[in-house]
Amino acid sequence: MASALIVDDESPMRDQLRARLAEAWPELVIVGEASNGLDAVTMAERHQPDIVFLDIRMPGQGGIEAARRLYNRCHIVFVTAYDQYALDAFEQGAMDYLLKPVVAERLRVTCERLRTRLTQAPDNIGEQLRQLTQILQQGETKKPAYLRWIQAQVGSNLRMISTREILYFQSDDKYTLVQTAQAELLIRKTLKELADELDPDEFWRIHRSTLVRVDAIAEVTRDERGRQMLRVRNHPTLLEVSRNHAHLFQQM
Repeated sequence: MASALIVDDESPMRDQLRARLAEAWPELVIVGEASNGLDAVTMAERHQPDIVFLDIRMPGQGGIEAARRLYNRCHIVFVTAYDQYALDAFEQGAMDYLLKPVVAERLRVTCERLRTRLTQAPDNIGEQLRQLTQILQQGETKKPAYLRWIQAQVGSNLRMISTREILYFQSDDKYTLVQTAQAELLIRKTLKELADELDPDEFWRIHRSTLVRVDAIAEVTRDERGRQMLRVRNHPTLLEVSRNHAHLFQQM
């Protein structure tokens, strides 16, 4: 029976991956969880898992450093929030990866690959780890690590929402409203914090109280009072574009 170790510095991400794995691979035994690379190595030496799911960026010792010490004894799967600029490094080598937040279908593919690889000794990925380190370092100098998922409390549960699902954010007193095509949620993070942490090419501030995802914009029109009003795809709400942000749609 195969066994695995989950390593991520954020508890909600460990919980999400554990739940997804229970669906995709019910027979897989999770022997433990760690929040940094140093603890991951210690737990791996103790439990001897077949697979280690490793977050790349963690306080202290990160996932790549831990992988250098573990790859010759177990199969490594990186769980990463990095976007496309780094993913080519995974595709070229024997390493597998999951992009945060973990999607069920992608995880099923990874589990199928792992079932096959478990019949063989772990691949020597030392050179790929060296190349990956260089690519990530180069990428970090070119592009900041923008926020890629939002955590929202729903009752007693913590829900992980990909920024790709979000239509817009709107400030609401002490909270910020998060609107997706299916749901409306509240988070405590302020709109200013979000504006600083989100990719400005992905989200535009159209009002002091509103951030909208660019590819969710369906059209911009003018109402009878001459105000610019933005219509969002897959949602009936009209959002006002303030005068201070009208330059985003100068052609109107």
